[in-house]
Amino acid sequence: MKIRSITYFFHPDHPSRKEALAQAGRFIREARAAVEASGYAVETVRLATPPFPIWLDEQDPAAARKLIREFENQAAAAGFTYISLGPALPDSPESFTRIPGFLEAAPNTFFSGMMTTPGGGISLPAVRACARVIERAAALTPDGFTNLRFTALANVQPGSPFFPAAYHSADVQPAFALATAAADLAVEAFTGAPTLQTAQQRLREALEMHARRLVEVAQRLEKAQKVHFYGIDFSLAPFPEEAQSLGTALQRLGIEVVGMHGSLAAAALIASTLDQANFPHTGFSGLMLPVLEDSTLARAAALGTLTVKDLLLYSAVCGTGLDTIPLPGDTTADQIAAVLLDVAALAQRLDKPLTARLMPVPGKLAGDPTEFEFAYFANSRVMPLEAAPLSGAFLGGDIITLQPRKPGENS
Repeated sequence: MKIRSITYFFHPDHPSRKEALAQAGRFIREARAAVEASGYAVETVRLATPPFPIWLDEQDPAAARKLIREFENQAAAAGFTYISLGPALPDSPESFTRIPGFLEAAPNTFFSGMMTTPGGGISLPAVRACARVIERAAALTPDGFTNLRFTALANVQPGSPFFPAAYHSADVQPAFALATAAADLAVEAFTGAPTLQTAQQRLREALEMHARRLVEVAQRLEKAQKVHFYGIDFSLAPFPEEAQSLGTALQRLGIEVVGMHGSLAAAALIASTLDQANFPHTGFSGLMLPVLEDSTLARAAALGTLTVKDLLLYSAVCGTGLDTIPLPGDTTADQIAAVLLDVAALAQRLDKPLTARLMPVPGKLAGDPTEFEFAYFANSRVMPLEAAPLSGAFLGGDIITLQPRKPGENS
């Protein structure tokens, strides 16, 4: 198991941007050293701010892009690998339109767009705005890779250390959280397990053992540095090799190929185990199924066994939503909006956080091979999308309100 990220959350203008970044840099150096001294490799250290419409008050587009480039450079000088400037917000429609330019200007900066509002609301204009960001971002590079740095958010709260979903509350108090790369724990726990109960017990014990060690380190840092500890997001993030694949873990439970019937039950079992494990949860702490980051999932998608609808279905019982999904290059914003609306509806009805990181690949059709050159990706094939533009009342400017389903509620 590795640490995918130590993510530091802060408000860039408190007490001042220069002082805040200096404080962040000092903390992250000590945090990385402490976590590595406890026996864990740290892949990245990251920085997340409150939603950029709250604090980025520069109205001139060119000046705003320049400011973000400078901020990215300053964060890199402080020791951070990547930064997230948080989501565009439904009550700030112009914030969505600025994101493609920001993505182009700052290659190590991540953004998101919030589709939902408190109390079960879904903003139809925000859903469409996120879809337009995805369509425009896909055209920024020949391979559509820019959309790795944008996701649409539904019911996602502050404090997730995983990018692109990470953002801080408006609170000025700094905080930090840990994101794990721990799919190997599930593969190890399930290999050769004689029963499902044994598989769950092995995984829960492994999670809690590592959590105890990490929490001890985090609490020392919290006390010494006066930086709030949000917790651990144990979403079992994969890496594109068999020993670190959530797809492999699902198949070790008895599924022949991910996407076939039984996969949902396997996903639910893993998610339930994560819920039962005793550690300070933050973010998603669910089953993460990013197609292009998991070699087994990438193969299943290439075979056509695993579909976009399958992944959305599994999100109902476990994970983080739709992640790193390669789509045909001619997919329109109107088609994407239909998918995003489903994600938002599922998140609000089940009262759970979900995201959608969709990656239309310019010039590619469904079934074409992907050709990304990125160490964290396993190439697959472009996945077909069964989506048509919405019409009628869905084209309005409403806020849809969905009552979250309560436990034991009949339907």
